[in-house]
Amino acid sequence: MRWLNRRGRRLAALATVVLTLPLLPATVTQAATAPPEPTAAPFALVPQPVSQEVVKGKDFTFDARTRIAVLSKDPAAVGVGTYLARRLAPATGHSFPVVTPPRTVNHAVVLDPNGPKELGAEGYTLTSGKNGILVRAHGAEGLFRGVQTLRQLLPAEVESRTVQPGPWTVPAVRISDAPRYAYRGAMLDVARRFYPVDQVKRFIDQAAAYKINTLHLHLTDDQGWRIAIDEIPSLTQVGASTQSGFTGGQGWFYSAADYKEIIAHAKSRFMTVVPEIDGPGHTRAALASVPDLNCDDKAKPPYSGFDVGISLYCLQDERHTANMSRFLSTVISAVAELTPGPYIHLGGDETPQATTEQYAAYVKAATSETAAHRKTVMGWHQLGQATVPAGSLMQFWGEEDDRESIGTDDETESIRFVRNGVAQGAKFVMSPSDHAYLDMKYDVSTPYGLSWSGYVPVQRSYEWDPETATAKMDGTGSIVPAGQIAGVEAALWADRAYEGSSALPTPATRWPEPSAYTDYMSFPRLPALAEVGWTPRSERDWKSFRQRLAQHGERWTAAGIDYHAAPGVPWPGKVKVVEGAHSVETGGKALDNPGGSTSSGTALVLWAPNRGGNQTWTFTRRSDGVYTMANKTSGMCADAGSGAAGTPVVQRPCTDALGQQWKVTELDDGDYSIASVATGLVLSAASGTDGAKVTQQADTGAALQRWSID
Repeated sequence: MRWLNRRGRRLAALATVVLTLPLLPATVTQAATAPPEPTAAPFALVPQPVSQEVVKGKDFTFDARTRIAVLSKDPAAVGVGTYLARRLAPATGHSFPVVTPPRTVNHAVVLDPNGPKELGAEGYTLTSGKNGILVRAHGAEGLFRGVQTLRQLLPAEVESRTVQPGPWTVPAVRISDAPRYAYRGAMLDVARRFYPVDQVKRFIDQAAAYKINTLHLHLTDDQGWRIAIDEIPSLTQVGASTQSGFTGGQGWFYSAADYKEIIAHAKSRFMTVVPEIDGPGHTRAALASVPDLNCDDKAKPPYSGFDVGISLYCLQDERHTANMSRFLSTVISAVAELTPGPYIHLGGDETPQATTEQYAAYVKAATSETAAHRKTVMGWHQLGQATVPAGSLMQFWGEEDDRESIGTDDETESIRFVRNGVAQGAKFVMSPSDHAYLDMKYDVSTPYGLSWSGYVPVQRSYEWDPETATAKMDGTGSIVPAGQIAGVEAALWADRAYEGSSALPTPATRWPEPSAYTDYMSFPRLPALAEVGWTPRSERDWKSFRQRLAQHGERWTAAGIDYHAAPGVPWPGKVKVVEGAHSVETGGKALDNPGGSTSSGTALVLWAPNRGGNQTWTFTRRSDGVYTMANKTSGMCADAGSGAAGTPVVQRPCTDALGQQWKVTELDDGDYSIASVATGLVLSAASGTDGAKVTQQADTGAALQRWSID
């Protein structure tokens, strides 16, 4: 879960909880529907292509005569045509024949893999008009990326698994596109919560639709070992019997056949699988399965709790270090043989009890074995504290605390390890936890996940850039040069995949199916991160993105994805009701009841976000559509009184007085204006510094009058 050493944000130690395993259906409902619907964004494509334009002429409409023509006998290219035909058939009711003519034909979707090499492996062009559609690429992979764009040009109902009325019209367009980064990944934590094969394949399909090209499987951790190793059967006999919150399971692992099925499905979606065998920490499942990995040569009991930093291979003497090395040789050899992709992820994070020498011994053994099988070493950025092969791939999951420390005398360990990795010639995949961790709550009301790296609403998952992920807060002084950034990855940890996840579960806790948890936490944020990895920085804009993203809600509904209609996005048919507990922020600071005061008349201020009760405000909607805002700590309401411009906003006991009534209006970028019903003035901050006064002022559209409600 990657939260062991976060400054000021460490959670209390968690006890082991063992429950039975009734996998319940998702319990989160979508917002109610009501008109009016917002204006649809033209060409609501995600990720945003490099270039797109409307062309003169008639649109193209699919019908029973339409063919899919592949201008190649290459099985991979023909496979893309077959994939497209199968995707379109259920909703359209047509079985589009896939043919391989020698040249372009009319009234067809033509897939041409013979385009110029300048397009690269994933680039493509797409043109459409009355006679048909042409997708051209330099190989089958580029065709597959272009087909995902084609799907988004069709009506949303095309994603349905049942016949829909149509018509199936694609506008006349010309698109030219290629990715910014070659590595665009999504991580699925199957160790803390086991995902059956079909649910992994479902996630592959969802991610591939947004041009994600890498699936990182977190296969081992304290709570479970999920990959069968024939030479060490106890790893799955014992180590796969637990999950976070559950024990006594059987079959919670992937056999060699299961793993090959996942890899084959990923390959058909042009997606590389990266297996992670975590170590030297996060190893309790291995320690429970293989006695001589422990210093006393006795197996630990299997673990089903929620703590991290609790395990370490025994590396205290030569004999046990040799045991660890032999174990890794067997495991990595087996995994490398099963995995056609170029990477093996070796973990490397959260080992506070390891000495420098012990950690180096693990890295030497793990990287040597990985290199012996001609695989590229991948690991979390902590791997940079040891010697790694040049060209290794490190995954940075740091956050704001790390960026704040850059260039100071108190740089965090994470930043020091990144510097070491850069000096050794490593490349980096950027997964900053405060932007790219999908298990972070959207806001205080999110039923699943945690918030140790802050709340991550959709806008925050979108508005960052890989080139400044290891830069100072002002965006300067990036530690990782642009040329050493391989790409981005969204990470979904799954130990807190239950309702009421801010506390430990109880026997009454409701656990959704893993796929339902994935839908809610990944959509809409996974497409946001996909655009970060694909689209040039110059072409990314939040206002445009939120309008385009909104149109995908109907696609997800048609496809059976139970997404979260997150605030800040104008979802068609969704009521904009700001109710429940939220943080309220402007200028990077939060509306704050200073010191958690319980005194009436305390003036509200801005302060650095801390996600505490003193910064949590419960919005209650009255029948006339206006709101009251009650502070969680004090229980008192924000009160404007009846003063003139400049009058402080204070807290007073909630009486529903006119001064406690607020009109909350969504603005065009997803922020909100909060206006007093009593005075007509808007909630304003004097400055963006800690302790700044919060007052009511005439609405000028100033930045510190625009509030995010997350």
